[in-house]
Amino acid sequence: MFDLAETTANPNALILYQRDSSQADGEILEEIQLLAESAGATVVDTITAFRRRPDPATFMGKGKVEEISALVENLEIDLVILNHSVSPIQERNLEKALKVRVLDRTGLILDIFAQRASSHEGKLQVELAQLQHISTRLVRGWTHLERQKGGIGLRGPGETQLETDRRLIGRRIKVLNKRLDIVSAQRLLRRKSRAKVPVPTVSLVGYTNAGKSSLFNRITDADVYAEDQLFATLDTTMRRIELDEFGATILSDTVGFIRDLPHSLVQAFHSTLEEVSNAHLLLHVVDVASNYREDCLREVNKVLSEIDADQIPTIVVYNKIDLIDGEAKVKRNKQGLVDRIWLSAHTGQGVEYLLAAVKDRLSLLHTRCSVNLPASNGKLRANLYQKSLVKNEEVEDDGSFLLELELSPADFGWLQKQQDVIRIEQL
Repeated sequence: MFDLAETTANPNALILYQRDSSQADGEILEEIQLLAESAGATVVDTITAFRRRPDPATFMGKGKVEEISALVENLEIDLVILNHSVSPIQERNLEKALKVRVLDRTGLILDIFAQRASSHEGKLQVELAQLQHISTRLVRGWTHLERQKGGIGLRGPGETQLETDRRLIGRRIKVLNKRLDIVSAQRLLRRKSRAKVPVPTVSLVGYTNAGKSSLFNRITDADVYAEDQLFATLDTTMRRIELDEFGATILSDTVGFIRDLPHSLVQAFHSTLEEVSNAHLLLHVVDVASNYREDCLREVNKVLSEIDADQIPTIVVYNKIDLIDGEAKVKRNKQGLVDRIWLSAHTGQGVEYLLAAVKDRLSLLHTRCSVNLPASNGKLRANLYQKSLVKNEEVEDDGSFLLELELSPADFGWLQKQQDVIRIEQL
């Protein structure tokens, strides 16, 4: 796989964007530039063109290719980046005409994923996506080694180098798929283990570079890598936190979403998001300073629907209010629950509103009840204090205890099994 870091320390890049309408799209241009910079390239210039249908040979028209070729030479460009997914033939013909490396959008995103993946599963997923992408790019680069014609001195090993490469890549893909099946099974076992000790899970989701990792670090005091760049986080990170007057919960940080994700990465991307579809609450982080925040919000909701996570209770978190001189605030829905919050993960302004809203939402999962406990059953009373949130306790005239409790569904099930020695009334 082509690695930007191997070209030069910071390759000079030229971005090409071909529109199929006369409308300019600043959001798309801004995003591809951020992608290029996140991969380690220095964007020197951007060229846009209008063409209703891509040229089947070079994607861009002949005149535009000549114009780009002259610009590549004058600006000493090392790399040309296309904000499109192009065919192997188009990529090869462009490289031949421009005499520099050409990288399409799919290859660029794969390069970023390869740089950032740190977990064992993440590396396996990225390698699989890379090999699937490379297998379509094997366009007779080894024809000088083909020897299948027969005759003296012309008899070869029976297959071309191209066929050998495809066979080796196919074999490696099978190995990676088997390893990923094992990792997926292990993740399922871990999830079942967590279900036995029921602690609610809250997942941070959102468009890439919305500030999820910064918010995660602010809440958990963790040191997850967070930078102002796309796909700073690729691997799901989980931390246990304690909420006042509620108890323990697990907060998870996930990979950022993006439009037009390469098909070879969709499966890996969705499997990384399995934790999201099993969360009890989603915090949808939005960059409030972005001019395209509503479009980003729609893209994230689209992916959430694809992974069957669109029915999970969600709080929309408008982050980065410090960049627009905004104020921390909340808005409630018709049920009186906070469903939108404005805050700054960078300064911490408004984070206390978020924690309070999370506590209120998770409390809905709990059951409230009153328990009449004999004075002689001190051990069970101690267990109740350990397993539940005791909202109130009174001592009756006969010395028994009347406790008002708030319990998780699993703990309430355990409590119901004790009804032979206590009296329970659900509130």
